[in-house]
Amino acid sequence: MALLIYTPIHDADEWAETLGAQLPDLDIRVYPNIGDPADIDMALVWKPPVGFLAGFPNLKFVHSFGAGVDGILADAKYPRQVPLARVVDAGLANGMAEYVVLHVLRFHRQVQAMQFNQRNKTWKWLPPVDASERTIGIMGMGALGAVAAKRLTDFGFQVVGWSRRLKAIEGVASFHGEDQLEGFLRHCNVLVCLLPLTPQTTGIISRRTMSLLPRGAYIINAGRGGHVVEADLLHALDNDYLSGATLDVFAEEPLPEEHPFWTHPKVTVTPHNAADSIPALVVPQIVENIRRCREGRPLLRVVDLKVGY
Repeated sequence: MALLIYTPIHDADEWAETLGAQLPDLDIRVYPNIGDPADIDMALVWKPPVGFLAGFPNLKFVHSFGAGVDGILADAKYPRQVPLARVVDAGLANGMAEYVVLHVLRFHRQVQAMQFNQRNKTWKWLPPVDASERTIGIMGMGALGAVAAKRLTDFGFQVVGWSRRLKAIEGVASFHGEDQLEGFLRHCNVLVCLLPLTPQTTGIISRRTMSLLPRGAYIINAGRGGHVVEADLLHALDNDYLSGATLDVFAEEPLPEEHPFWTHPKVTVTPHNAADSIPALVVPQIVENIRRCREGRPLLRVVDLKVGY
């Protein structure tokens, strides 16, 4: 069996080396050195080109480099009969929790205002707000959101979560479904988006939903760029309805040089690096699925192609 690795952002050779150390008999091919496409049984990929995976007639399963699979499922030519597996990793969840906590605390401790004052040589005392008076809302209470929520409760914040189905997480008030979205949003001093990108969640952070947030709320998007209607976000920022936003993901990546987010005084831009898969931590679960594929056993962490995660 041969495994193909394709990624435009990761160090493919490092991943091949780590996989090869655990499966020394595995034929690993790193794009563009594919060889005969008919030899490829498995593929480890991140955002492959449209039609790429359809070019391997004997493909038995595809594995994503990370938790997100929208970059794979965006390909209308994806061979729907081929199982797709994703990463569910404690290291990835910890990295995302660090990112969320960092930027919640930047908002909570008024770091952006103090940096502005420093640049203008202004010594100004800013009254503190107790963490218990801030409500942090997390959209997406899966493996990533649940860890972030727990870390935020440790700081004393009020934490609420919203997801497609009801989740029971200690210390977190849970909302679920379209009917409870409005009630959830009305609580959120900070709105954190960690949702998967699906047809139902595309454009979910829009003028309508942002208008339901308390005035002065802050947005953190580390889900996917497609969750935010960018023009609506800029309108809310420019009209002082929102106090700011931290954005790790964008409709177009890399973010174009002329995009107003780069220079907007209320926006923090990070280059889609909130959390990433580390080979040493993630490869064991990929290896397990390769072994299962070889032995004809069910794969783990298989994506429901109908719902997109």
